[in-house]
Amino acid sequence: MLKFIYNLFLPIGFLFYLPGLLVKYRVRSGWKATFGERFGRFTPERRAELAAFHGAIWIHAVSVGETVVALSLIGSYLKRCPERRFILSTTTTTGQELARSRCPANTAVIFCPIDFLWMVRHTFDVLRPSMLAIFETEIWPNMIGEARRRGIPAVLVNGRMSDHSAAGYRRGRIFFAPLLRQFDALLVQSEADAARYRSVSPEAKVVVNGNLKFDQRVPEEIGDPHLEEYFGAGEHLVLLAASTHPGEEALVASSYRELSERFPSLKLVLVPRHAERGADIAAMLAEKGLSFCRRSTGEVPSGPVDVLLADTTGEMFKFMNAADVVVMGKSLSGHDEGHNLIEPALLSKPIVTGHVLRNFRYLLDTLRAADAVVLVGSDGELVPRLAELFEDPELRRELGRRACEAIRRHRGAADRTITALEDLLAKR
Repeated sequence: MLKFIYNLFLPIGFLFYLPGLLVKYRVRSGWKATFGERFGRFTPERRAELAAFHGAIWIHAVSVGETVVALSLIGSYLKRCPERRFILSTTTTTGQELARSRCPANTAVIFCPIDFLWMVRHTFDVLRPSMLAIFETEIWPNMIGEARRRGIPAVLVNGRMSDHSAAGYRRGRIFFAPLLRQFDALLVQSEADAARYRSVSPEAKVVVNGNLKFDQRVPEEIGDPHLEEYFGAGEHLVLLAASTHPGEEALVASSYRELSERFPSLKLVLVPRHAERGADIAAMLAEKGLSFCRRSTGEVPSGPVDVLLADTTGEMFKFMNAADVVVMGKSLSGHDEGHNLIEPALLSKPIVTGHVLRNFRYLLDTLRAADAVVLVGSDGELVPRLAELFEDPELRRELGRRACEAIRRHRGAADRTITALEDLLAKR
């Protein structure tokens, strides 16, 4: 009955979702050639190509962040089980482009269908997977139900649930409790996540498995962003503001102007979470009188600029590797959900972030316990915290070293995840 109600009202919800989907398709960069797969449409050529992957494990990630972790898991899986094949799906064009550019052998990449029943069923008919493994928070009723109907194990991998989400799920537990029970396993990141899932569905098969993000590896070839083309020759201090959201770019830009008076060699790289906001950020930088260049234009400035606006995708590791200090976004200017701190930690970079990260609480606590992160309690604290770091190279090195060691101590989730998935496949 609940599934019938869901499918009855899904078209209405989709009408509200569709304008945003079309806008994102138009303004966002990334791979779009096979976007019809979002609607369950596969060309004969694609069907023939994907026929070679019948029996593969279907791993679904959403966007760039989840795709990075999914690719890392697939890489570890292939080292342990080189005969395994995988299908990696994403919903965003940027995630799709990243997956296609980095996917290893034995892996096909598709767009995930919207959760209309006929689209989902057609996609399952094309793929014929042996398992469905969904990353983190993507809980789609028809997708999960169709896997169950076909006798295919469905697993939530690296699951997490914030306090805010848990409250909403509990209010709708009449719907979500039986939905969560359909998973053959819910492999979650922490005991706190497990408690939240169990508060929604006490009978769900919840297992604390650790955070796969801790098992990420630095890419073998990071690449060089060639910052000298923007900032000129010579040594520079580089401040990177990564995965920023509205309001944060203006705060960091103002902080940079103030800091550059004390540190003349300081330069700023801004990497917004959503590259399509580049024009708005460029207008803000111009209003503040800062010289800048947009990387998305492909142009090289005629002379050195103060700021590089890196409104591109898939280059974060390059910029982090070239930075002296990394400010992580979605944690300042009224934002408190946070972003993944593991990437700068793996590169032994000093990390600055807001003091509340609702979506990455365990990770923040891990780094805080190791005294390996600089916390900003309010926007007004950003300048003095950054000044302390730029004045003390040894402090920067020590913070980076502690952060890297703290992350390495918590590895192991990938091996546990692979074991859990293999055990479920063996029971089929």
